[in-house]
Amino acid sequence: MIKTLRVLALAAAMVGLPAAAQAEELVFSSWGGAYQDAIRKAWIEPFTKETKIAVTEDTGPELAKVKAMVDTKSVAWDIVTAGGSGLMLGAKQGLFEKITDDMVDQSHVFPGARSDYGVPSEIFSTLIGYSTKAFPPSGPHPASFADFWDVQKFPGNRSLPDKPSTVLEAALLADGVKPNEVYPALSTPAGMERALNKIRALRPNVAIWWNSGAQPVQAVGSGDAVMALGWNGRFQAGMDEGLPIAMAWEQSVPQVGYFMIVKGAPNKEAAVKFLRFIETPQAQSRFSQYVAYGPTRPDALPLIDAKRLERLPSTAERLENALFMDVKWWAEHGQEANEKYTAVMQGN
Repeated sequence: MIKTLRVLALAAAMVGLPAAAQAEELVFSSWGGAYQDAIRKAWIEPFTKETKIAVTEDTGPELAKVKAMVDTKSVAWDIVTAGGSGLMLGAKQGLFEKITDDMVDQSHVFPGARSDYGVPSEIFSTLIGYSTKAFPPSGPHPASFADFWDVQKFPGNRSLPDKPSTVLEAALLADGVKPNEVYPALSTPAGMERALNKIRALRPNVAIWWNSGAQPVQAVGSGDAVMALGWNGRFQAGMDEGLPIAMAWEQSVPQVGYFMIVKGAPNKEAAVKFLRFIETPQAQSRFSQYVAYGPTRPDALPLIDAKRLERLPSTAERLENALFMDVKWWAEHGQEANEKYTAVMQGN
């Protein structure tokens, strides 16, 4: 469903402003749900109010769709969003415009988050969300990835992403691999097969392979699954709505989210203005008010309420036991990993 923020543009037309003043617009595509709701409230609406640039929203920016647009020179989206692995895979295929320093200043973002083909938008974590009906706080409940795989100790259906990023990492951590040895192991045929075998062993208990961040929340909240690997901000949104969900922070795989300009975007200039807008510390801190994702620049942290900070994935305590996603590894091995993971999902 496409939502268009054109109130200001229509108002301008009503008072007779020149057509040129109404012309700027851009098309933004993300993943819907609580995440896109937060983007709209924190960034899109204030951006439109300040710049008078109308923003049309769409959803489902899978790389295959972006590639089809770029290959056929029929680009309908100006800005799309993805995690680090999606950014690197898309950049490798030439799907995104290069982001230069004069376009967007990234000098203030956390070390390691900067990219030549995307602007870091937020820090989020993949972790376990579990049903508090199945596992009440007063009793045993899953805390680690090993617990997620332990269907004897914690029986019931699971839900996993239909893409391998973070799942391969979680599988090896569950199998006892130390965090600093996960990516070296995945770089070997034996290590990759070890992770895939771990997922194969769990497959009979995976009821839902999700492709939308809202799905694991719905699955756990409804009881279709007793636990899922999903994004902390989505689980938190469900918890805020009263769903019987809790999160296990003992282990997590944090990563950086990115906004990219599609190669050949028809409204590139307006897209650059939007990317500059979201990178200010004020905009970064505002986003964390609407969804429990952390800012990508440290000078935004003091602007966030202390109670809200406790819900974010980027606190020092939560990052202590976290394994940050290695986007360079995914750029090099992502295609092969996707093919092998898909085969496992299909029962091979």
